[in-house]
Amino acid sequence: MRISKDVPSQDASADRTAIIGGRSTDKYRFTVIAEGLLRYEWAPDSEFEDRPSSFALHRDQPVPEYKVRETDSQLEIFTSRFHLTYNKEDFTPYGLFAIVVGDTRAPWRYGEVDSRGNLGGTARTLDEIDGRIDMGFGILSEKGSASLDDSESFLFEKDGFVGARKPGPGRVDGYLFAYGHDYRAAVKAMYAISGSPPLLPRWSLGNWWSRYYEYSTDSYLALIEKFRESEIPLTVGVIDMDWHLVDDPKVIKAGQTGWTGYTWNKKLFPNPPEFISELHKRKLKTTLNEHPADGIHSYEDVYEKVAKAVGQSPTQIGHKEPVPFDIADRKFLKAYFDVLLKSLEDDGVDFWWIDWQQGPYSRVKGIDPLWMLNHYHFLHNAEKNPDKHPLIFSRYAGPGSHRYPVGFSGDTVVSWASLHFQPEFTATASNVGYGWWSHDIGGHMMGVRDEELLVRWTQLGVLSPIMRLHSTKSRWMSKEPWQLPQHLGDIMTEWLRFRHRLLPYLHTMNARAAIDGLPLVQPMYWEYPRRTEAYQHKNQFLFGSELLVIPITAPMDPNVRLSKTKGWLPPGRYVDFFTGIAYDGDRELWVSRPLDQYPVFLREGSIVPLDHNLKPTNGGENPDGFEVIIAVGADGRFEILEEEDESKGRAAKDIDWLKTTIIFTQETGTVEINPASKASGTSEKSRNWLLRLVGLSKVGKIVVQGGEHVNSSESKVSEVSNGVLIDIGKVAAGAKVTIDIGLKNPRLDLGKDDTVNSLIEPIIMNAQIGYPLKDEIWEIVDTKKGTANSAILNRLQTLDMNDDLRIALAEFLVDEV
Repeated sequence: MRISKDVPSQDASADRTAIIGGRSTDKYRFTVIAEGLLRYEWAPDSEFEDRPSSFALHRDQPVPEYKVRETDSQLEIFTSRFHLTYNKEDFTPYGLFAIVVGDTRAPWRYGEVDSRGNLGGTARTLDEIDGRIDMGFGILSEKGSASLDDSESFLFEKDGFVGARKPGPGRVDGYLFAYGHDYRAAVKAMYAISGSPPLLPRWSLGNWWSRYYEYSTDSYLALIEKFRESEIPLTVGVIDMDWHLVDDPKVIKAGQTGWTGYTWNKKLFPNPPEFISELHKRKLKTTLNEHPADGIHSYEDVYEKVAKAVGQSPTQIGHKEPVPFDIADRKFLKAYFDVLLKSLEDDGVDFWWIDWQQGPYSRVKGIDPLWMLNHYHFLHNAEKNPDKHPLIFSRYAGPGSHRYPVGFSGDTVVSWASLHFQPEFTATASNVGYGWWSHDIGGHMMGVRDEELLVRWTQLGVLSPIMRLHSTKSRWMSKEPWQLPQHLGDIMTEWLRFRHRLLPYLHTMNARAAIDGLPLVQPMYWEYPRRTEAYQHKNQFLFGSELLVIPITAPMDPNVRLSKTKGWLPPGRYVDFFTGIAYDGDRELWVSRPLDQYPVFLREGSIVPLDHNLKPTNGGENPDGFEVIIAVGADGRFEILEEEDESKGRAAKDIDWLKTTIIFTQETGTVEINPASKASGTSEKSRNWLLRLVGLSKVGKIVVQGGEHVNSSESKVSEVSNGVLIDIGKVAAGAKVTIDIGLKNPRLDLGKDDTVNSLIEPIIMNAQIGYPLKDEIWEIVDTKKGTANSAILNRLQTLDMNDDLRIALAEFLVDEV
């Protein structure tokens, strides 16, 4: 491995005109990196650091407009976003502070540890966590400013290898983010200096199967075949620890635990290349789990080659002395990738699951082994597969880790408390730019068997950055849908299929994250920073540009047969993705759903592309047709981004994207489709198109204009449970098609005209309550049209009923705003 490959800069010095101080007699230096981003340094010996750090790779940014006012005793720096004051003495809270222009509530002061207002970051791992944990500090704060301490991170030398910082106490290297409530701008500034998140391969966005279990070639392939027979799509097959020697007599004799290993267990996998080849034939990428901490022992197949590569003497090799793990040693690093891992990659392994749990210390001060593993594994995967998008699977190592996706959050406890925390944890991680968490969906260990919990966790997983089912080494903790009672297995199956149907949307959001610096999952306050409700509802989140999710993280009421969750709809009008029911926003509300439904909302004008295939297959390729979800009520526009053949591994901004534009015009009630000129690797390929107008009860006469580019058959219109479905038929690549739905200024109306029959009657029907009470409820709600919903609600309050039932009924009896 060439350790210098792809290091962004050998010298990360900023433009000299952006620097204030830093002269040979100065102990301070400030660098105006962006209008809201300032680097502040203190060096007792006046020797400042210009080498790239593990966090800051690109300090040489375009110099923003700023001005300086200076006297012998004071320095002031002004930009459009902040005003910094410094007394030219040691850095202290009273001598170094800044005021943010606009949204600030309090000044930023150097060294002041105040968690109030800071919106949090993320954590290294959720290992053994049952519920909530502290997520530390991020670069965003309600106060308008936050700082990031980079004083302890390691640095990159000119040859691309790592090095320690200059010795001596008192050195400070920090970054002030002063963007007020413009949270997205702050994260984009972080990406500018730290590096953009890379584009994930499209297949990584599909379903991953993972289980800590002693599979064999036969049992694993039989499992994948069962998924195929069940028509459940997968893209990644994870092989956990038992692929290698664990409890073999040779391992036990050496006094090892077997956690670290690099030799296939041939009793389970007699022909590894053939096994991986069979997975590839089934369109599954493969990753192996490795715990590298214990080094390489004499029982490993490649022991002698590795020992020679690191320079062990013949005597040491003859005595079978192990090769210790030393990631900060150049020889070991090269042998680790070029000899040890290569021997397994030659078998067909696509990427590695790096399972490091031994802390942040190495033989060199400041060099975190996890950082090193992530950094060099990612470069190695890119070097090994130059025509593909690189990928690793590992834990979070600190700010800047967004450059090495995907994140493995660790071994959580199977509990509702764990599920309840994960939406907040995922969204909050975006506050440090970490957008690609992969959780153990369903929980990893302990807990109790709870099939409802598994289904709800699966639904959240489908609406998460990475969808990976996983469980610990127990015969009782399997998560195959067919192991559940049929009605629960059917729900889980439909959601796993839905994940693959979302791939056109997810991959477009993947490109948005890499190009525009906008993570897939975002907290509500990113969009609504001035609304208190956006900060209070920590669990709900924006899922891409079009969807709002209010997770269900508590069990259903056994009498009402519904699960409830509380959320907030921002100003505007919304429609439930699955039911098509319209909601007025600018309010908090309880929503109740049966087990097969989940609260996902689209604002008027939202457009979401899906794969038109209701049962997608393995692999996650570009689809041969689309179903486009449209929420009428406002103009909308969406551009589907696709690539051909992983675009030869190019960075997202350099890809010649296949772009398909969909435009909805509210005033005329028309949808315009401009398909990409190429599709799925074929220069002239027609694809099927469906339009689903959610929240709309009917349409007028459909008129399709597109000449010979549309097939001769008439468009088929059908009313479906959540709206109207229009089958356009095939549209040729590069052809423009316009669909007139026969309505001018259409309005979300589904469920409004017949609330009792369409919404409330099923709730009463399914409730496990006495028949007399059902009759009483029905008598009240089945009133003549014209009765205000508020009056119906007041009468329901007089009945002696379950609170969850009252909440479920009230959801659909709120008068329109």
